[in-house]
Amino acid sequence: MSAKIADNLAKLGVTLPQPSKPLASYVGFVQQGELLFISGQLPMVDGKITQTGLLGAGVTIEEATAAARLCAINILAQVNVACEGDLERIVQCVKLGGFVASTPDFTDHPIVINGASEFMGEALGERGVHARAAVGVAALPFNVSVEVEAIFAIR
Repeated sequence: MSAKIADNLAKLGVTLPQPSKPLASYVGFVQQGELLFISGQLPMVDGKITQTGLLGAGVTIEEATAAARLCAINILAQVNVACEGDLERIVQCVKLGGFVASTPDFTDHPIVINGASEFMGEALGERGVHARAAVGVAALPFNVSVEVEAIFAIR
């Protein structure tokens, strides 16, 4: 039997925040049947963006990886609201989509998005194993370095 998600988060020293309000015309999540689609989450704490800029032009891989982890924490915060505080309803993190703002010559996008993927594994255990995309882009909203979206199967 896998460990409870709340226990894993406590061991990681992570308290899920109240999700930030959407910054444009969308909602934080949509449930369709047993699938829960989480809108792209930014590296935000208390409603403030924590990481901006381009990889390959001043932002380090370590900074961006930490930002991707923060995006994943914010994803789970959205899931927590969608599941009315019961994270044990998560069956599986099905897919993560990671976007990395970078210069054309930067090619380590997968390493950056590992910050989100590894957090999902730590927090969810076997339920955190997922399919994934890691994509480089010229720019992201509000000049953030990283944005991550997710799809979950829930019960």
